[in-house]
Amino acid sequence: MKKYITIFGLLLFAASIHAQTFRGFVDRLNGIPESGRQALADSFMKALPSIPYRESDTLVHFIFQGPANQIKIAGDATFWKPKPDLVHIKGTNYWYHTAIYPSDARLDYQFVLNGNSWMLDPKNPDTCTGGFGPNSELRMPEYQIPPEISYYNVIPHGTVTEFQLTSKALGDTRTIKVYLPADYYEGNHVYPVILFHDGLDYIVHGKAIPILDFLIAKHMILPVIGIFVSPVDRSAEYADNKMEPFTRFIVDELMPVVKQRYRISDDPRQHAMVGASDGGNISLYIGMKHPEIFGKIAAQSSNVIDVISSDLKNDKKAEIEFYFDIGKYDIPELIPLARKLKNVLERKGYRYQFFQWNEGHSWGNWSGHLRLPLMQFFPFIPNEPSERK
Repeated sequence: MKKYITIFGLLLFAASIHAQTFRGFVDRLNGIPESGRQALADSFMKALPSIPYRESDTLVHFIFQGPANQIKIAGDATFWKPKPDLVHIKGTNYWYHTAIYPSDARLDYQFVLNGNSWMLDPKNPDTCTGGFGPNSELRMPEYQIPPEISYYNVIPHGTVTEFQLTSKALGDTRTIKVYLPADYYEGNHVYPVILFHDGLDYIVHGKAIPILDFLIAKHMILPVIGIFVSPVDRSAEYADNKMEPFTRFIVDELMPVVKQRYRISDDPRQHAMVGASDGGNISLYIGMKHPEIFGKIAAQSSNVIDVISSDLKNDKKAEIEFYFDIGKYDIPELIPLARKLKNVLERKGYRYQFFQWNEGHSWGNWSGHLRLPLMQFFPFIPNEPSERK
């Protein structure tokens, strides 16, 4: 066994100079007696710079060490269906799967052991939180972590307050959270406003507060008030039989209270909404129905029910500006809906931005690109006090 370990040490040294491929290592591992493979695999694992092992701009190797009968991967790239099987090297507890992804991809994943045990990648320190808990995170070489999603002590921070609002339209009482920019109490000027559907998720998972703080402090957007609204019956309110009463709640009950409590602009071009998935659907729906209230709509990885595309296509063009995006590894049913919406907006002459990211249906995707609709809707213009009058 010492002989094989010595040989492997020489191979690692050679690899650092001649860039030995992972496939070459696997071939060498399979080429020695089973009795020597575990030690070789252990040494290889210790020498890896990171796991998953990214061998080139697009090639990545998922690696697992441990006892199991079967190991699969589930994640954005598999649409969260456990597949494919990792390959097991006989004589070891070493498993691997090789895949090709775009060089800037960022994907959530987990391992699935023996058909029913889901777990994070124990060798990967990178994780991303979401509505169902944390996932391991694959970051391909050209993916860059957005600086705005982190908290910085050295920049000014806004304040978050809240109030309770009882809705006649919905028959319940909800907690509304409000972000006020750092300079809110320093003057009497009015502010643009953006309403976040799935409000608590945008705060906890979408990193909306540090993002707003960062973009405002770095003069990347105008100071803006954020309104965070969480659903009670999410599917019904955002995409089914409660859309109309939810719309009345937002337009007739919430927005008048927001205007009464806070110094917001009267101009609908300074009023935005944003949502993800079905939250994007209700943003589009309310914006389509009430462009006199909301003139800017952002929808991330959005569902788009038929009535939205149909009415935008057939109705008179409204004064609305759009941002929407989709992931290459998003929910498959949503991708054609996003492209259909793009075609409708383009034909009608709407102002919009559309992107497809090499990511999936996850908060890591949405938080990482939230800056884009904010920068589109509320660009910072130096020496333009009229922007906030």
